[in-house]
Amino acid sequence: MKIKDIVNRNNVTLTNCEHEPIHVPGKIQPHGFLIGLDLNKKIDFCTENISLFVSVLHIEVLGKSFADVFGLKAEQQIYNYINKDKAQDVFPLEIDLLGKVFQVSIHKSFDIYILEAEPKFGGREKLADVYTQTIHFITQMNNTKSLKDLCALVAKGTREITGYDRVMIYRFDEQYNGEVFAESCREDLESFLGLHYPHTDIPAQARELYIRNQLRLIVDVNYEPVPIFTVDDSENKSLDLSLSILRSTSPIHVEYLQNMGVGATLTISLIHNDRLWGLIACHHYSKKNISPEVRLAAKIQGQFITSQIDIRQSNDENINAQKTAEALEQLTGIDLPLVQDSLEKIVASPELLHICNAAGVSITCRGKIYKNGLTPTDDQITALTDSISDLKITTIFTTNKVNDYFPELENCPTVAGIIYHSLGSADHIIWYRPESISEINWGGDPEKSIVKDSTGLHPRNSFNIWKQIIKNQSSKWKQYEINGAAQYAHVLHNQLMMIMLSEEEEKYRTQSEILRETNSELENINWISTHDLQEPLRKIQLITSKVMSEIDVATIDSIAHSLERVSKSASRMRVLLEDILKYTRIKNTQGILEKTDLNHILQVTIEDMSEMITETHAVIKYENLPEIHSISFLMKQLFSNIIQNSLKYASTERTPVITITASQEPVLIKEMFKVYCNWIRFSDNGIGFDQQYAESIFKVFSRLHHKDEYTGSGIGLALCKKIMQAVGGAIFAEGKPGEGTDIILYFPCDPLDIL
Repeated sequence: MKIKDIVNRNNVTLTNCEHEPIHVPGKIQPHGFLIGLDLNKKIDFCTENISLFVSVLHIEVLGKSFADVFGLKAEQQIYNYINKDKAQDVFPLEIDLLGKVFQVSIHKSFDIYILEAEPKFGGREKLADVYTQTIHFITQMNNTKSLKDLCALVAKGTREITGYDRVMIYRFDEQYNGEVFAESCREDLESFLGLHYPHTDIPAQARELYIRNQLRLIVDVNYEPVPIFTVDDSENKSLDLSLSILRSTSPIHVEYLQNMGVGATLTISLIHNDRLWGLIACHHYSKKNISPEVRLAAKIQGQFITSQIDIRQSNDENINAQKTAEALEQLTGIDLPLVQDSLEKIVASPELLHICNAAGVSITCRGKIYKNGLTPTDDQITALTDSISDLKITTIFTTNKVNDYFPELENCPTVAGIIYHSLGSADHIIWYRPESISEINWGGDPEKSIVKDSTGLHPRNSFNIWKQIIKNQSSKWKQYEINGAAQYAHVLHNQLMMIMLSEEEEKYRTQSEILRETNSELENINWISTHDLQEPLRKIQLITSKVMSEIDVATIDSIAHSLERVSKSASRMRVLLEDILKYTRIKNTQGILEKTDLNHILQVTIEDMSEMITETHAVIKYENLPEIHSISFLMKQLFSNIIQNSLKYASTERTPVITITASQEPVLIKEMFKVYCNWIRFSDNGIGFDQQYAESIFKVFSRLHHKDEYTGSGIGLALCKKIMQAVGGAIFAEGKPGEGTDIILYFPCDPLDIL
């Protein structure tokens, strides 16, 4: 039988050092020995130093069964321990091996059970002591408020439990550069608190191992690695030691620690949201080993931190977040007129800056720029928004390093960070932060983490403070600041929509006389409206006459009742007059047809009708709608009227469901001697109607039901027909009594097709 070692002798170079296979070194630290058992309980791996702990050589045990070497009783203890639920994750197995007591940690690496034996600690700490220390720590932990205070407490507590000379809480940033976030050390040692270390100090493969194996121990930095031997029965045979306690450390890392003057280390992983958030790094300046009980207690300290990260970070940000919420509440509570000038009042409000703690803000609406605070010039704002548009950013964009994306702003110190929100079309709002020059203290030059000389690669040997000045970036936007900006951008978008609708309303109000005169159906409208208006007028006349005749004998209650009836009649007249006004505006609209995204129109309509939809428990299903040539506000009125009509005539026997389908690609449709390219169908499950009334329901003041059964003036669908005529389209209805109604819209391919 041939025996060989599995020591990994691959050279580490500048090009592969970040991929050094540190999980398969083929050797261990010498304060214990290692045995690898295959699935047949035979010893397939064994370290050379086994003879220093028990009276047997590694060449004598390889290839033999565990029972033949250590006895059947020991073998049964090993496998009972392996089969016991999760016990090996907490405490090692205490076992007698050839007359000596060891504490054995066991884990499985592929098809090999790895046994790592260390001599039993004399006078070891009792579990009760660990429990007492933990309870004491929890009591103190509850008195801390911030994450930094908690980490400082953990550093102090870990040092008290373990006895290491220095304990640091090491926190990573997004690029895995590290910062000493908290520290407890001997009074005679120089503090490392606040120092930063480059991501190359802990390369990616090491970070991966820290996630898999959350506790790492080096008893003596100057140890002589012990090789692992195996039976030479396959090529390139190796043993994955990712979860090993005794695994030998990378020579580069050992030299790094030696350069720092460290003699022993304990490292505990801090994992948050499946990511390596940081480390508890314990340094001792001479040899040091600790018992499994102390290791466990130290590991629990790390779990206290990771379990509290979200809570403590929330507490740290809570005060500022409350200020942002208050600013948002005050800003949205401002009573603004529905005119374009209201933007001047909005942008001048200090709460607009407080929402996200910005130094400046700009709002661009209809080509005009409104600004407040530290902002770029109008030309720079225009160039910035053009660049954002080129990046295909349509909603939100946030950065604290503008120069990384927009080099043209390099010489603009007032802009280093932005939060950008689109407000639809070419409108947008941007919050700005200026450059925030900062100084970072590194524990040595981060550019010289690995040095090459004639003898090979070495870690840096200088840990003198190296200062770095950071420019061209602002302070980072907090998540609550980004959220606050997003909430107000939504509010402002609605405000601009209301301004637009208000202006459109004012525009068409001034044209009411022209529209009335040019409406070919005005005579018919006048006749019908006069007839419908007579009833509430007669009621008003009769009621007021009665009140006047009985004024001397009428009671207060009877007069109040009469006035209430007068008010209801007047309200009905007002609704009727308003609907007539809407109807007469449509036919001669002077709006210019432009490309319109009906998906956006539908979303806005549903949002505006959310209260009605919620109140009726309606369900609205829809698919992707096409782009057409139309007038945006008319399309919103059209969709609103159709949905309102479906909700008004919903069945009382079932939940209202409105399904909106459309042609996904332009298709030629011939209807009434015209050619259309797109269609949209609104289908509901309401009370429906008889198909013989399919045309009459679009006539002004047409009703299929008595006015006491369903409210309204009877203009809704007539208005829809006028809107479709205004954009060159057509509208049809299909109904089945008791089953529902379908409203089908047809749109022209191009404005030139409108006849």
